[in-house]
Amino acid sequence: MRASSANIVSVSTAKVGPSSLSRLAGRHPLVLIGGGLLMVLIILALSAPIYAGDPRSMDPFVRLKPPSAEHWFGTDNLGRDVFARTIYGARISLMVGLISALLAACVGLLLGVVAGYVRVLDNVIMRVMDALMSIPTILLAIALISLIGPNIGILIVAVTLPQTPSVARLVRSVVLSVRERPYVEAAVCGGARLPKILWRHILPSTIPPLMVQSAIVCADAIMTEAGLSFLGVGVPPEIPSWGNMISSSRVYLASAPLTIFAPGLFLAITVLAVNLLGDGLRDLFDPRAKRRR
Repeated sequence: MRASSANIVSVSTAKVGPSSLSRLAGRHPLVLIGGGLLMVLIILALSAPIYAGDPRSMDPFVRLKPPSAEHWFGTDNLGRDVFARTIYGARISLMVGLISALLAACVGLLLGVVAGYVRVLDNVIMRVMDALMSIPTILLAIALISLIGPNIGILIVAVTLPQTPSVARLVRSVVLSVRERPYVEAAVCGGARLPKILWRHILPSTIPPLMVQSAIVCADAIMTEAGLSFLGVGVPPEIPSWGNMISSSRVYLASAPLTIFAPGLFLAITVLAVNLLGDGLRDLFDPRAKRRR
């Protein structure tokens, strides 16, 4: 376990240069591909005001126009620029996915460590997690939005709550396995305090599976947000998102296919990038994966 912790520290503190990137690309190409795609999408979304134009500007005289020099992806049924709306839609999907994954990882890690190491609280926490897992994400989101109204914050909460139990159960299983190992028992017998045991011996073992699960949660949150927006219960209609773009343009598929294909393609690329990055980080931080290569 100490070797595992050292590997994690050495990877995170290593200097990044051309040789480091070439070694990373050779040994862990998924990290470079997934991280590169995700970084490009984030940069495109953050710099959208510079080049993408106004996603809400409507011009009835250019409805459902094909791609041109002025409108790269054409226009939708209200004369809005599809390229601008697609780029701005990345902001919503990435924000919901990343924040949901971060919240689920933090809360699930805390609950999983406590449930796995404190036997008295294990049964209580796991029964609460089982109850949360029984709530469908879409139904919970619809209920919350119906009570409070369309809001990105409510959408993030609705996506995070059902995803937290899967992270907590995964972390708990890792903690249950690690706490029985000889070096943990030796640390306990040596009088080490609980925070030190958790920080030095328990938490490093949870990092590789937690990263993979966080990537799954992020991808699922992006898909859930798109599905809710498609159903009309996600973000408000005036805010461009990939889900409501596909929903509003589905009847114009024959005359303006890019109004659906553009956001759908960006949605697929984003989910693929997140999954590739999660698998690559698992191999990067797991010493056992290195030995199997």
